[in-house]
Amino acid sequence: MPAAGRDLRTLVLNREEKLPAFRLSIIQYIIAAIMVILVLGLWRLQVVGFQNYHALAQANRIRKVPILAPRGKLFDRDGRLLVDNYPSVSCFLVREQGHDITPDLPLIARGLHMSVDDIQAILKKYRFAPRYQPLPLRQDITPDEEEFIEAHKDELPELDTIEEQRRLYPRDGFAAQLIGYVGEVSEDMLNDPRYAFYEPGDVVGKSGVEASYDAILRGTDGSQDIIVDSHGREVGKLGTEPATPGKSLRLTIDLDIQRAAENALGDRNGAIIAMDPHTGEILALVSRPIFDPNEFAVRITRGEWYKYVTDPEHPLMDKAIQAQLAPGSTFKIIMSLAGLEEGIAQTMHVYCTGGVNLFGTYQRCWVHGGHGDVNISKAIYQSCDVYFYTLAARLGIEKIAYWAHRLGIGYKTGIDLPDEASGTMPSIEWKMRTFHEKWYPGEVTSVGIGQGAVAVTPVQLLRAIAGIASGGVLKRPHVVFPSELPPEFRQQILDTYPGSGDATIPMTPEIWETITDAMALVPTPIGTDNSAHLQGIDFAGKTGSAQTMSNALAARLGHAHSVNDNAWFVGFAPRRNPDIAVCVLFQAGEHGKLAGRLAARIIEAYVNKQRMLDHNLVAQQPKTVQVGALWSNPAAPDALGGRPLPHAGGHASDPELASIRGGHFTVPVSRH
Repeated sequence: MPAAGRDLRTLVLNREEKLPAFRLSIIQYIIAAIMVILVLGLWRLQVVGFQNYHALAQANRIRKVPILAPRGKLFDRDGRLLVDNYPSVSCFLVREQGHDITPDLPLIARGLHMSVDDIQAILKKYRFAPRYQPLPLRQDITPDEEEFIEAHKDELPELDTIEEQRRLYPRDGFAAQLIGYVGEVSEDMLNDPRYAFYEPGDVVGKSGVEASYDAILRGTDGSQDIIVDSHGREVGKLGTEPATPGKSLRLTIDLDIQRAAENALGDRNGAIIAMDPHTGEILALVSRPIFDPNEFAVRITRGEWYKYVTDPEHPLMDKAIQAQLAPGSTFKIIMSLAGLEEGIAQTMHVYCTGGVNLFGTYQRCWVHGGHGDVNISKAIYQSCDVYFYTLAARLGIEKIAYWAHRLGIGYKTGIDLPDEASGTMPSIEWKMRTFHEKWYPGEVTSVGIGQGAVAVTPVQLLRAIAGIASGGVLKRPHVVFPSELPPEFRQQILDTYPGSGDATIPMTPEIWETITDAMALVPTPIGTDNSAHLQGIDFAGKTGSAQTMSNALAARLGHAHSVNDNAWFVGFAPRRNPDIAVCVLFQAGEHGKLAGRLAARIIEAYVNKQRMLDHNLVAQQPKTVQVGALWSNPAAPDALGGRPLPHAGGHASDPELASIRGGHFTVPVSRH
């Protein structure tokens, strides 16, 4: 072939093999895009995801085991131990990356005395928890269960144990509602911003002091880094971040007075609360029926929980701060203050024949034959209904509500315990807001004797009556000494539990003396509760009986004779500027004098203790105290305050050695 022909053929072939320019551009862009994607992916792995992947890599060889902080202990005002901790071992499930634990569940269930369903329920509950987080499988395991875990370490590397301190509460439900209990944080709580720092499985205070002071009591957990092999077996240990124990708290409770209150109420349903009116310090708080907080310290079963929440007597309720009931005749003290402050009761006399016709309705007195001529003093110590019906009609609901509100009726007191109730004080505005109805004048008579829509809590009533006995000075009740709290937490408590707090009502000496002198005659032969009389003790008080339902309703229900009234008593000693005030609610106790006897026992225990302290008659104490006896040692029946111990504060009063002038004790105040 000629040379010219070959060159032409080569040129034609080269043109056919050469790509068009636009196709070449597309290929170049594709290559560039692939390079960008690769660079971005490398940057994401090496820079953005460095911490995450580093942690995952570390997890392949390091396991972080939590060190749980022990909760702070609780002491009474004299430093005597109320709530302790005991060492416990719990089993946790460690979910290793890529390890399927399903085939191991039957063996785990047998060794830990659980069912497979129980374990699967736990896994379902924590299904959204991070995989590196150990899951609580069984708490407070037995020695044989601990041995099972140790013997099967190679077969079951996902099982691990953690030592922790678990709550030990007093036995027999002693001060259960006051102290409260702890439990595992619930899913609802985890969704609450207040529990933002908690994780599933954490233990949190659920009621009482345990709940209100949880942030101080719980401490801060630590951790230890454990080196494990590819099978999850421990091969070494690295650093440890120690746990910070929770702060212990000294409560205002006096163990001796608490014990007296517990014994006084016994198995009766109701509540007792005692307070130092000078400071608002709660000296005792009892609620019945009781529950055992130790049942909650590990994990209460569904059946046990259902039994508690369906009990019609509400054992989990702290009736001292949550029961909202008609106060009955104890409300007559508030009526007396209102009548005297309004200038009506000073000169008001009624002649009680056993009833009175007001607003077109005949109102009966509790004494069928009547009380005869009655003034304000006799109306108090003999609790004349006719007098207070008439006084209520003269005052009207707005004036009654005004003075009741000033005493805190219808408002929370602000006690530093969760879920305090506010009670109810009716008024014209209240009825319109609540029922969208106007107030009828005839409704005021039932309010005058503490019935109708009036509802109080024992702590609310106690604060009001103690404030009147203290000359109009009302204190905010509290169960922990504010001075021993960090300033920022002190303010947090005030913000978390708002209420009436401290208040002062101007009261003339004449009004003060009239009310307190009349109340001092209640526990005497001419009063309503001579059975509460205390020889040699200046003791004043007021009885009350309150219907739990109207007579008409009881008759319709067919048990008019089987529904007993609630019995109330509010008392204090001495009669003016008292050192102790006590409120007793005896549900279905029928007669206020039955509650008065219980209050008298607590007042007597308090005064006897002060006398012993004043006279240095305190029994010699052992150098060491067997703390465990407080909970379970039957050989130490007096462990709950059977021996008088030094008193950390308070006011000493001895009427046998002091001259009594108008109810004031003139002996010097002793503080130990």
